[in-house]
Amino acid sequence: MPASPSVPTAGPAWPQRTLAAIGLDLAPAADTSAVTKGIYALLVFVPLAVAVHFLNIGGFWLFLTAAAAIIPLAKILSTATEELSHKVGAGVGGLLSATFGNAVEMIIAFFALQAGLYEVVQASIAGSILGNVLFVLGLSMFVGGLGREKQTFNRTAAGSAATQLTLATVGLFIPAAFVLTTPASLLTTDLKEELSLGVAGFLLLGYIAQLLFNLRTHKHLYQEEGGTAEAGAGWSRRHATLVLLGTTIVVAVVAELLVAGLEYLTTTLHFSELFVGVVLVALVGGAAESVTAVTLASKNQMPLAVNIVMSSTLQIALFVAPVLVLLGFAIGRPLDLNFNLFVIAAIVMTMLIANTITHDGESTWFEGVQLLIAYAILAVAFFFHP
Repeated sequence: MPASPSVPTAGPAWPQRTLAAIGLDLAPAADTSAVTKGIYALLVFVPLAVAVHFLNIGGFWLFLTAAAAIIPLAKILSTATEELSHKVGAGVGGLLSATFGNAVEMIIAFFALQAGLYEVVQASIAGSILGNVLFVLGLSMFVGGLGREKQTFNRTAAGSAATQLTLATVGLFIPAAFVLTTPASLLTTDLKEELSLGVAGFLLLGYIAQLLFNLRTHKHLYQEEGGTAEAGAGWSRRHATLVLLGTTIVVAVVAELLVAGLEYLTTTLHFSELFVGVVLVALVGGAAESVTAVTLASKNQMPLAVNIVMSSTLQIALFVAPVLVLLGFAIGRPLDLNFNLFVIAAIVMTMLIANTITHDGESTWFEGVQLLIAYAILAVAFFFHP
């Protein structure tokens, strides 16, 4: 009896292959969490945001769709950065992660700067610092602490990050103090801009020193924390590079749409630029990274969660902020570091909390609740602040 012809096994459908190429493996054997699937499901908002823009449906809907679209794009950008870091070695990989770690926030801030939304840019810088330390770290400690007496992390690494945050706070506080204490007759726009450029240069110098500490002289502190990290998904260097570049372009397009939506919120709905920048832009830009930190904490990988939160905070304060100052002058949209005094007070409070929370190398769910309450108080205050 002749053997029946073999039927070729169908490979994965093209949508599944496409998603796998950008970090979402839907194969039956893949252990992909529901949260990750939910984040990637938001990719549908990328074409929706473009459609809302060209059909002129409305600024409010443009903001909502663009904000939702940014979240999965940030996740893909983060995955591509990690994958490329695995292929280029620890030193270059660490530098790459440090540079692209907050690329979404920087791209959003750049387009806001081009649109002349200076207060939104300043507020988004402050909002990322407040959101990371109070909201993301607080949520991580709360979720990770449920059902556990305590969680531990590296005191030296966390303490070093907290000290760097103090340096960043000094850099953001001094320009405001300078403006307040300089006689009005002597205070010129050029003087404020020159001071901001000088401070930005020294903040970048502090960031370079931080990279040397993390990647060279004391890298063992962070290798210990990374010991339980998941390995890369096996992307080639070319694959990771193409995904990184392609996603960056899409992020730039969607960020421009998001900024157009932000202008609607501030001009039509009369939301203050302070609230929009501190709360809305900061939460949207860091959403994907926040999910990663909370997920790690829930798996009792608190050292990694703390490292993600503190590294992201310092990248914003010591790298993104000064680079935006330099870019602003380069494109004729000078941005100074003369922050609103209320914002400065919030940053100082956050710095003090970060130092207090990290000094013992331990965390509990109750400390997480305390951080979340502090963030909620600030968010309400920023909403009502004129």
